[in-house]
Amino acid sequence: MLPRVMNLKILLPFRVFAEKSGVSRIVAETTEGSFGLLPRRLDCVAALVPGILIYENEREGEVYVAVDEGVLVKTGMDVLVSVRNAIGGTDLGLLHAAVEREFLNLNEREQSVRSVMAKMESGFIRRLAEFHHE
Repeated sequence: MLPRVMNLKILLPFRVFAEKSGVSRIVAETTEGSFGLLPRRLDCVAALVPGILIYENEREGEVYVAVDEGVLVKTGMDVLVSVRNAIGGTDLGLLHAAVEREFLNLNEREQSVRSVMAKMESGFIRRLAEFHHE
C-alpha cells in the first residue's frame, strides 16, 4: 500500500528553510490560482507566485509560510519548494501583510533596477558605436 504522507523541503538560495515529514497536504499559489497536493497526486512541477503556502502534518497541524516566487516540484512522496524568500508564522493577516510588504515591493525595486540597467547598457552601446565610427 502507498504511503499517505509526503516529505516537504523548502529551499532558499542560501539555506534550507524547512524540512518536514509526515505532510498530509500542501496548498500553494501559482499563476493559475491555488494548487493543492495530496500524497497520491501524480508527479508535477508548478511555478509559484508570492503568497501563502499551507502544509499540514499530524504534529504541527496546519502551518502557514509566506513565500516569494519560485518553483514547486513533486516526485513520488517528496515535494521540493525552491523560493527566493520565505517567512514563517501563525497569523495569516501578518503573513499576508509580509507578502505584500516584502515580496511584492521587492519586485517593484527589481523592475526599477532593471530599467536603470537597460538605460545604462543602451548608453554604453551607443557610445561604443560612436567610438567605432570615429
